[in-house]
Amino acid sequence: MQQLRNYYAILGVSKDATAEEIKKSFRKLARQYHPDVNPGDKTAEEKFKSINEAYDILSDETKRADYDRVRFGKTKRRPPRPQPRPSRNGNTNSSSYSRESEFWRFQDYNPGSTKRAKVVNPSRSARDVEAKLNIPLEKAYRGGRERIRLEDGRSLEVDMPSGMIDGQKIRLKGQGLQGGDLYLKITITPHAFFELRGSDIACRVPVTPSEAILGGSVEVPTIDGLVKMTVPKGVRPGQRLRLANKGYPDASGKRGDQLVEIQIAIPSEISEEEMALYQQIREKEQFNPRQHWL
Repeated sequence: MQQLRNYYAILGVSKDATAEEIKKSFRKLARQYHPDVNPGDKTAEEKFKSINEAYDILSDETKRADYDRVRFGKTKRRPPRPQPRPSRNGNTNSSSYSRESEFWRFQDYNPGSTKRAKVVNPSRSARDVEAKLNIPLEKAYRGGRERIRLEDGRSLEVDMPSGMIDGQKIRLKGQGLQGGDLYLKITITPHAFFELRGSDIACRVPVTPSEAILGGSVEVPTIDGLVKMTVPKGVRPGQRLRLANKGYPDASGKRGDQLVEIQIAIPSEISEEEMALYQQIREKEQFNPRQHWL
């Protein structure tokens, strides 16, 4: 580990936190400190980097175990992996061997992280291997040529198709063992702001109280960049607005929608002039959300 930071404290979880608890905390903090939500705030930007660094380590079982070993001197006991059993003639049992006995290691886009690559067909002299490739949502959407690095020292250029989905495989002919093929299995990493729901993309966008009451135009991030969205007058917290054809492409290339959930943000500090205006509104307003309680 290059730096022994307390990643559990950074994500606000205990050292016994489950993978789901870690993911939930990461998503909450990443939304809070995302640069799009805090433009120009260097403190939030550094916090966002630390959150991503912590999640990169703690969301990966192997890296988390290595981190715990260094930081705490021990790791949780995990069930042992099945070992290949030799057959009577001394050869490795093919069903066990194909599952666990021979591995490459593949380095994904996250600095310092590794994913195992398993042999797909060990019965041939030329062997196919499979490696997991973690990529961000924007890269999965746009595709394009990317250079990746394998831990055996090789560096490969890959033409990534656009609109990739979780579990999709990219075949690199002749890049496996002894002339076999290498299959990159795509995993889209959780995004700090967007959430894939089929071909739709969900997100939450904060608006001010005045924007919620008066309506108006606000800028909203999409995977294509910022777009203008009209907020209707009197929009409610939790109400969802739809940006047509701004979602993710499906297998046919047709795009879904972006679902924008409205959140009303209350400022922590306001000026004296703003305070005076709010006081005038309170004196004049007739709306009482508690009038039917009794």
